[in-house]
Amino acid sequence: MTRTLAASLLAAALLATPAVAEEYKVAVAPQYDTTHVYVAPEEVDRFVESFTATFGGRSTKQVVATVTPTPSSTTSQLIQTPVGTVSLFGFRTPIPYPFGAERTGYLVTDIDAAVAAARSAGAAVIVQTFPDPIGRDAVIQWPGGVAMQLYWHKTKPDYTPFATVPENRVYVSPDSVEAFVGGFRRFSHGQVVSDDGKAPGIEIGRPGETYRRLRLTSDFGRLTVLVTDGHLPYPYGHETTGYEVADLAGTLAKATATGATVLVAPYSAGDRNAAMVRFPGGYVAEIHQSGAAAR
Repeated sequence: MTRTLAASLLAAALLATPAVAEEYKVAVAPQYDTTHVYVAPEEVDRFVESFTATFGGRSTKQVVATVTPTPSSTTSQLIQTPVGTVSLFGFRTPIPYPFGAERTGYLVTDIDAAVAAARSAGAAVIVQTFPDPIGRDAVIQWPGGVAMQLYWHKTKPDYTPFATVPENRVYVSPDSVEAFVGGFRRFSHGQVVSDDGKAPGIEIGRPGETYRRLRLTSDFGRLTVLVTDGHLPYPYGHETTGYEVADLAGTLAKATATGATVLVAPYSAGDRNAAMVRFPGGYVAEIHQSGAAAR
C-alpha cells in the first residue's frame, strides 16, 4: 500500500469514526510549533534584531515566497530562540483572508490525518489543505474563534528542544471554553494541568478581581486559556504567546535597548512575575519568570 493511499484511508476512518481520531496522535514536539508574526516589510529587520537580542537565538535566511493558496508575496523567515520560535512574515502584497488571524503553526506527522482529526474534534477547516514551497498546510478554527495553522514538511525538520517551552495564550468566553478545551484536548491528546476559577485578575489587567484560567500541556507544547467577559484593557488579548525566561529584569533591559516597549511593568501573580512588551512592528508578547526565582 502506498503512503498516499494509506493516508487517505486513515483520513476517511478519522472522519467516519470520532473514537479513532482520539487515538491517532499527529503532534510532533513543542520546538516545531511557531508563533505567526506579521509585520510591515520595513519593520522586519528591526523586529528580528530586537527579538533575537532579547531572547538569543538566530534567524534563518530570509526568502521571498508565496505562502498562501492564492497569489501573494511575502518575506519569510524562522526566528529560533531558546524560549520560542517565530514564523515571521512581511507581506509585500495585501494579505489574503483569513491569513493573519491564525496565531500559531503546528507541525503534524500527516496533514490529511491531522485535518480529519481536527474536524472530528470539533474544529472547522477554514482554509482547505494547500501546497507551500516546502510542504502542505491548512488553517483550522476552534469554538471561540481560535485559529491555528497546521503544516507538514516534505523533508522532516530537526530542531533543538527549547530551554523553556512557551505558552500559547488563548482568550475565550465562558460560552465557548468547554467546547474549545474539550476539542483541543482530544485533538492534541493533551491534559488539563490546572483549572483555577479564582486566578488573580491582575493577569488580565484587572487587579482586585478574579477570573478563570486553565493550563494545558500536550506534545504541541503549553497552552493557557484565559476565560474572560471581554472587558480587557489594552494590551491584554493582543498577546498570543508567553515566553518564560530566567531573568525577567535582564530580559526587559535587552528588549528596551533594542527598540521594544514595556506596555505593562513587571507584576507578581501566583507563581510568576510577568510583563507585557511590544516589539518593533507591533508584536505584543507576555514575558515571565516562573518558580521560586520569581518570588
